[in-house]
Amino acid sequence: MRKNRPSKRIVDQKELKKYEVKSNQRLIDFLIETFPNKSRNNIKTLLSRKLVLVDGAPVSQFDFEVVSGDVIQISPVSVTSTKQKSSKLKILYEDDNYLVINKPAGLLSVASDKEKTITAYRLCMDYVRSKDVHNRIFVTHRIDKETSGVLLFTKNEKLRNLLQDNWNDLVVDREYIALIEGDLDKDEGTIVSWLRESSTNLMYSASKKGDGQKAVTKYKVIQKNEKYSLVDVHIETGRKNQIRVHFKEKGHPIVGDEKYQATLYTIGRLGLHARKLSLKNPLNNEIMDFVCNEDPIFKKVFDKNFVEIKPKTTKKEKKKK
Repeated sequence: MRKNRPSKRIVDQKELKKYEVKSNQRLIDFLIETFPNKSRNNIKTLLSRKLVLVDGAPVSQFDFEVVSGDVIQISPVSVTSTKQKSSKLKILYEDDNYLVINKPAGLLSVASDKEKTITAYRLCMDYVRSKDVHNRIFVTHRIDKETSGVLLFTKNEKLRNLLQDNWNDLVVDREYIALIEGDLDKDEGTIVSWLRESSTNLMYSASKKGDGQKAVTKYKVIQKNEKYSLVDVHIETGRKNQIRVHFKEKGHPIVGDEKYQATLYTIGRLGLHARKLSLKNPLNNEIMDFVCNEDPIFKKVFDKNFVEIKPKTTKKEKKKK
């Protein structure tokens, strides 16, 4: 009798049909609803053989809880879990209520229309579910995909709602480190503008006061030369692309920020890092400080022997080729 062994045949998951979860529910209930022609036993067999993929990872528990936005696929052969880049998950702090990570540059905070699988949210969800399949995390705020740094999740929905509903009152400080192009005319200052979003999804400051969302950015130069400035930034508001827009409009875009007209790539990534998040814990009113230092390469650009990374090929240049 032939034994059911995990197949070594490679499956291209991109070719498998995708079924998106619309509401939170047990995996087996979703499968029964999605595949009415399959019996409950057939579906349990698919699960036991690890043929059911949730966001690209095989799941065998029938009571596994899927959430809205999860993508389900059925593989013709069993697939070995690759832990979805789990090495990217760097935990700064964890207790029964919070999970705080240092999100790497290039990783989305949450799913977008283009990327639903590899996100900070998904990696953290996989992490807490590895301890108990019923565990969940909840998004409290976001940082841009190309920005690294402190990102906080809660482990229950009630606390998430409490934080989001009172975010401006609870947040004490949000500090960033930015590597920008050129030498600022003033080493310290405050930038205030009202931000709007264009039809091409670019943020910009409105010409009229009050015509948009107020954005306040305070900065102080830490180190500089003729080519770069390393800046300590504190934001009083958390608008989309706020820091990136403010420095671009001062004529000093953040290094590597192709979206906002940067000309220097230099360090191989966007020169922006969320260094610190301080907030009042609504559960006990104590101040919590979450800190993670920037990539050392931010300061290495000031070394005489620093070798700059060659500019990446832009999307426009790729099309020309």
